[in-house]
Amino acid sequence: MAFSEQEILAGLAEIVNEETGLPTESVTPEKSFTDDLDVDSLSMMTIATLAEEKFEVRIPDEEVGNLKTVQDAVNYINGAQTA
Repeated sequence: MAFSEQEILAGLAEIVNEETGLPTESVTPEKSFTDDLDVDSLSMMTIATLAEEKFEVRIPDEEVGNLKTVQDAVNYINGAQTA
């Protein structure tokens, strides 16, 4: 089952909330994981792993570093689920 961009965004917000304690409504597409959401590289790997499980996609470790904003992650997951 493919997830919509809105469902991916909501799911990522839940994952970021679990990992960082930030409210889900603060996770918006334009936010930078590192600058705005204060996610470090270790937390980012955890977020990527949880996203892989939730959305049934593969996010290679070398791709995680390219996911700078929440929208980058939404776009990557959206593309990966149809690949």
